[in-house]
Amino acid sequence: MDTHDPLADWLAAEVAQRARNASGPGAGVASPDIAASMTGLQLLQATLRGELPHAAIATTLDFLLIAVEHGKAVFQGTPGPAHLNPMGGVHGGWYATLLDSAMGCAVHSGLPLGKAYTTLELKVNLVRAITPQVQRVRAEGRVIHLGGQTATADARLVGPDGRLYAHASTTCLVFDMQRRKP
Repeated sequence: MDTHDPLADWLAAEVAQRARNASGPGAGVASPDIAASMTGLQLLQATLRGELPHAAIATTLDFLLIAVEHGKAVFQGTPGPAHLNPMGGVHGGWYATLLDSAMGCAVHSGLPLGKAYTTLELKVNLVRAITPQVQRVRAEGRVIHLGGQTATADARLVGPDGRLYAHASTTCLVFDMQRRKP
């Protein structure tokens, strides 16, 4: 009989990441000079280590970056009362923001030095309601295609029991970062 509890692992990962975030500069934006000096993966890894600011939207909507590797990013979210729609379910915009973050960071993790991205298109399919009884969900994003001008990615929003709540796809524009002139 398997007694492994994925939720306990997720909660432990969250506590550890929140501690790293708290030890760093807090929510904000990395300076353009710092961002331009790193690959996308280096920047996201520095964010995970608490060396660079984490995204303010993550604080607002109670989610955080948990893991990143080349072409993949995982965000974990805590659906709460502030995220409910008038019918008592989690608002679709919360799903979409969590999925967009996972897909965008998956794309970002594959970008070379001097490149940035922005979301061009986002498609979200909600397949199950997230109710107040769902303690945590994870958005797991992965790159499908990473080209010189466009990138595509997809993501799944799942519970610790593996239950699928939503899935999404995106197209991103890849462009040269603006560098400050000396």
